[in-house]
Amino acid sequence: DQYRVNGQITVKESSGVPLVVAALGDIMLKHAGTYADGTITWMTGAQTLESHIIPKIRKAAADAGKPAPRIVAGMPVAIVPDKDAARDRIDKGMKMYGQLASYRAMLDNEGVDGPSGIAIIGDEKELRSAIGRLRDIGVTDLNCAVLGVGDPEVTFDFLASEL
Repeated sequence: DQYRVNGQITVKESSGVPLVVAALGDIMLKHAGTYADGTITWMTGAQTLESHIIPKIRKAAADAGKPAPRIVAGMPVAIVPDKDAARDRIDKGMKMYGQLASYRAMLDNEGVDGPSGIAIIGDEKELRSAIGRLRDIGVTDLNCAVLGVGDPEVTFDFLASEL
């Protein structure tokens, strides 16, 4: 015997799954603010988030009568003893991002040469400060790309302790 069943379950108390859209440019930020629940960024530093991404998507959401959108910032993150060596490895390992137009525009807007310029690297105090700044400017979620520089386990443990 074979049966085919199509069904749907509705749970009255549930809400939909939030939709965040990768948006960096003006048009996509307007669409994300109007139609989605937020944006997720990559290769975008705090200055660009604060001056470009967050105000534009918030305005679009407000104009559409929606609540403030989620801002998910994707950042390379590592606790490292030697920031110069880490920057060199990051720029070599993530070189392609500096060559892709959308990310290059964000790096240029940030005023940095390469991916290491927006990476959150250093000791625990420096990471805590950088994460605090992101929170203060309106980042709601941090998507940490823990790097293979330094000791990744130390970085993971630190990030877990900050939750």
